[in-house]
Amino acid sequence: MAGVDRARSLLDAARTALADDPHARAELDVCDHRLYQPVRVALAGSLKAGKSTLLNALVGQDIAPTDATECTRVVTWYRNGRSPSVTAHVDDGRAVPIPVTRVDGRLGFDFGRLTADRVDRLDVEWPARALHSTTIVDTPGTASLSTELSASTIRLLTPDDGQSGVDAVVYLLRSLTATDTAMLRRIGTAIGGSSGPLGVIGVVSRADELGAGRMDAMISAHQIAGRFAGELERTGLCQAVVPVAGLLALGARTLREVEYRALAQLASTPGPDLESALLTMDRFSRPDILPHIPAGLRRSLAERFGAFGIRMAVTLIRFGATSSSALAAELVERSGLSELGAIIDTQFAQRADQLKSHSALVTLDHLLGRSPSSRAREVRAAVRRELADVHGFRELRLLGTIRAGGLDLPQDQIGELTRLIGGSGIDPTTRLGFPPTADVYSLRDAAIDSARLWRARATHPLIAPASASACQVAVRSAEGIVAQLGDAVRTGGNEGFSAGSR
Repeated sequence: MAGVDRARSLLDAARTALADDPHARAELDVCDHRLYQPVRVALAGSLKAGKSTLLNALVGQDIAPTDATECTRVVTWYRNGRSPSVTAHVDDGRAVPIPVTRVDGRLGFDFGRLTADRVDRLDVEWPARALHSTTIVDTPGTASLSTELSASTIRLLTPDDGQSGVDAVVYLLRSLTATDTAMLRRIGTAIGGSSGPLGVIGVVSRADELGAGRMDAMISAHQIAGRFAGELERTGLCQAVVPVAGLLALGARTLREVEYRALAQLASTPGPDLESALLTMDRFSRPDILPHIPAGLRRSLAERFGAFGIRMAVTLIRFGATSSSALAAELVERSGLSELGAIIDTQFAQRADQLKSHSALVTLDHLLGRSPSSRAREVRAAVRRELADVHGFRELRLLGTIRAGGLDLPQDQIGELTRLIGGSGIDPTTRLGFPPTADVYSLRDAAIDSARLWRARATHPLIAPASASACQVAVRSAEGIVAQLGDAVRTGGNEGFSAGSR
């Protein structure tokens, strides 16, 4: 896949070829600016899929309102900033500052006299580590009750006249409907172009509700995610599907000491009494139920964790989670957020340059295709050659296949394959299983040996076709490492080479 330097070179060539088209030049400037910005990841899905809750969980702070208010009906960009600020970009071209409010502990943005139909987008700047390398875009539901609200999301993700406004998408599913598959197909085409859905991950959201809050809810959710993954893999619409209990994840990442103490008190409550109280969340919050814990605190636990989260927390405390930090770590793991975070890091954050470069190339292909000049045709041919280098896409799709358990190889080979194609990191040392201090000669020799090994496995007479194809992807990854290390070897060693470089 093309790197940022190659994409910039093609942008410069396109500027020359389209010098007489002011509109194209403006789009090229926007495209160039995006290459210097963090990778853009959108959270999309149907109405009430839990996008804002998941965003808060990923960031580890309450920065996105989750109530069904005006602010949740607008495309909202969350970027890193020195201090919290919210700006509304209005239909008359103005940029209007929006106050941040807290009512009963809930975050809100005070629109004043503005309404959602007048706001093109919100820009939120917030000091959060998770936003240093990623800009997250929260979108209204794609199957919203309001056609215009759905249209604002569709215009961002799958515009009719150009490049998608984002580089990657996390798509939240509560079920796998025809609307979802149609939207995923449009997103994959807009973001990946002819190369398919690079940067599209599916999330079975609000996963704890699939089991009605029972302790085995996440087991059911994993089974459903597996079915979704199988279907989406067959149709080529998604790279991976994981279940996430967003409410539990957010509660865990923002767990307060007073909540831990209340959960510890619940853990010491006799089992029948606790299960009776947890029949419904309304019952759990009643003043006459469990009177040794204030009703207001129980109401807060119900809102922040739900029945599944409370049951899970109580069970973990009974099995030895003796501090709020230990409980929070266990809950995050069981919510599915850790798995999702690892996938986002591997497929989005570490491949940010690839994703941004690919987005730029898709835009160039579109702009150059509108020009009749011979120079534009020449540059477009070079762009399409870069787009044809789809090995990075193959790596990502293969990682999704491996996660779904769809590869018939011995477990040790699957682990080795996952590492080589970038499942743990994309720098040469991580791919080859070497320490960061390894010299380029050892890395090059190991990469050559790895290419030979996987080529031999690919040609084994008894190997299944799907497994043979996976082995060929591994061969290409190993060969790519050899090529990447070539300059360092030719210059005489590690000088100028960084293990983390691409």
